[in-house]
Amino acid sequence: MSQVLDIQKLLKSIVAYKASDLHLVSRSEPQIRIDGKLVALNLPVLTGEDIELMSYSLLTEKQKKAFEENWELDFSLVVPDVGRFRANYYRTMGDIACAFRIIPINIPSLDQLNAKSIFKEIIKREKGLILVTGPTGSGKSTTLAAMLNEINMTESKHIVTVEDPVEFVHQNKKCLFSHRNIGTDTSSFSTALKYAMREDPDIILIGEMRDRETISAALTAAETGHLVFGTLHTNSAPQTINRIIDVFAGDEQPQVRAQLSTSLIAVISQALLPKIGGGRVAAQEIFITNPAIANLIREDKVHQLYSQMQLNQAGTGMVTQSQELIEFLRKKMITKESAIQFSNRPDELIRMIQAL
Repeated sequence: MSQVLDIQKLLKSIVAYKASDLHLVSRSEPQIRIDGKLVALNLPVLTGEDIELMSYSLLTEKQKKAFEENWELDFSLVVPDVGRFRANYYRTMGDIACAFRIIPINIPSLDQLNAKSIFKEIIKREKGLILVTGPTGSGKSTTLAAMLNEINMTESKHIVTVEDPVEFVHQNKKCLFSHRNIGTDTSSFSTALKYAMREDPDIILIGEMRDRETISAALTAAETGHLVFGTLHTNSAPQTINRIIDVFAGDEQPQVRAQLSTSLIAVISQALLPKIGGGRVAAQEIFITNPAIANLIREDKVHQLYSQMQLNQAGTGMVTQSQELIEFLRKKMITKESAIQFSNRPDELIRMIQAL
């Protein structure tokens, strides 16, 4: 292996370049992601052997064994004086490959994220389900961390987080945090949620609601007096609600719709767009349940939710993604091309741009 390539130095390069990710894939030089775009570092092309030597130096014997059995490994990593990272090891064309994402040690506040005032209102609820959705790399974890940080500064609660792996580590301020890592602290999301009820939590964060058991447990927890935060890889509130319902068999769906209608507080769907002049900005569509919306969910009229989002904005704090993008365009924060590229409803957005 070339002496140039030291895994610790490569991880430091993420911080130096203000990047979000580092990719090590054989037959390519190391690449980092800056403002959403991949950039190759001016370093030698890696072989599978290079990557194996570098990447294995970060693993415990137990992690090596798990990776060699499953060919997939998620874990978090702390590099002293550099930062905390979420790592994923996988195989490509018979070689090991790695993706590292930096997790800021300093957790941002809602004010630092320029979050709308509705965020501080919904986190004061005693029970219910708050979902943050969007594609991979859209800042869901950061938004959730900021909401929990706000609670940590203002209320005395027991917060249990279940993640794969644990990302943001909160220092206890007014709250008590129990961070649970899949694979080292518990065997699965559904198992952790099953036993969470006996851990006297006020708030539960579920890193990813990926299967029927986890979603079912989250809905039950939200109904039984807990505030539950979760994430899904969906792009809008109607899509999120459909995804949750579709996980269940047909005869179970009326019950799930009834549970969602009473427990769902909000869906925040976000995408990160490149800003003019560098950096990125989060476009957030905010959906808040009200009696009319709860009724539509219960009666299986999810297709009508979007029009309700457009109508019921004055008193609820709801915002559609198109409105958010138009606001960014007015402030000259993003380009028209970016707005249309990232839009969930490009036809609607184009009409709104033409009306500007």
